[in-house]
Amino acid sequence: MKNFYKSELFGAIFLVLFVFMAGVMGFKLFSGYSWIDSVYMTVITITTVGYGEVHPLSPGEKIFASILIISSIFIVGYAIKVFSEYILGQNNIGNFKIKRVKKTIEKIEGHVIVCGYGRNGMQAAEKLRDYDQDFVVIEKDEALVNQHRDEEILFVHGNAIEDEVLMEAGIKNASTLICALPSDADNLFIVLSARQINPDLKIISRATEETSFQKLKLAGADNVILPDKIGGDHMANLVVTPDLVEFLDNLSVSGEKDSINVEQIGFDKICHGGEEKSIRDLDIRKKTGCSIIGYKGPDGAYIVNPEPSLMLQKDSKLILIGRPDQIKNLKELYNV
Repeated sequence: MKNFYKSELFGAIFLVLFVFMAGVMGFKLFSGYSWIDSVYMTVITITTVGYGEVHPLSPGEKIFASILIISSIFIVGYAIKVFSEYILGQNNIGNFKIKRVKKTIEKIEGHVIVCGYGRNGMQAAEKLRDYDQDFVVIEKDEALVNQHRDEEILFVHGNAIEDEVLMEAGIKNASTLICALPSDADNLFIVLSARQINPDLKIISRATEETSFQKLKLAGADNVILPDKIGGDHMANLVVTPDLVEFLDNLSVSGEKDSINVEQIGFDKICHGGEEKSIRDLDIRKKTGCSIIGYKGPDGAYIVNPEPSLMLQKDSKLILIGRPDQIKNLKELYNV
């Protein structure tokens, strides 16, 4: 409501009402007309329709009527302009937002493209937003896009299996693609198309059937997730090793930034200048309080609980665990 009072629309309405009331009061005072006659004279004067006066005007009344006509031409003209822009803006507000989204997508690089804004796609988007990661969502359901457009999410309305839609989402400049569509066939088609358009793209795909796992990998997916299998395994583990699972659930790797317990950090962040160092030489535990629980080599192989004598190689990564305040110290020390 406050924004309305500050808008041009409110100003235009106020000016029209002001000139109308000024005309009514002027004819009432100067000419002694009744209220009905005053309203009538004001209307025909402002609208310049050319109907006859109630009675011939005196020189003073003519001067007043002339001033009223000139001022009303400018005010009513301005009001018509504002009303027209408002109506056109309401009808084309969706187009304005689409143009703004396109311009934003053209400027960003290294973003993530999420195909599908269903249950899995929405969860992925929420996690990416928690980490301030730029992302674009492709969704073909227009009603769903309009429902969430006000959440400041970059939506591309269309079918992700079409190359043109992927290009519109900036796939050539993207770093990662997440295929979260419910159909394995659609995900497979997207993976094939995306891998051809951007060979360096990291692709993560959802799969409903286990038989689709290998097909998606062969098509070019770097990671394939089976949500139903993960959910079933998790429930079974709660029966077999409940305490262990609950402990692992409490190790937050996403969500609120002040509750993260696990973090990964790349070689270039730790070893400035490209000098290879051992875990012992880094002494991260003493500097930050975080403990190293994993090492990923440049070949993609993982080592759990690596030895202090292990030398970090280029393009490798460390996985660390700690309390939220310790993870914060780690990020501040190495600018993660």
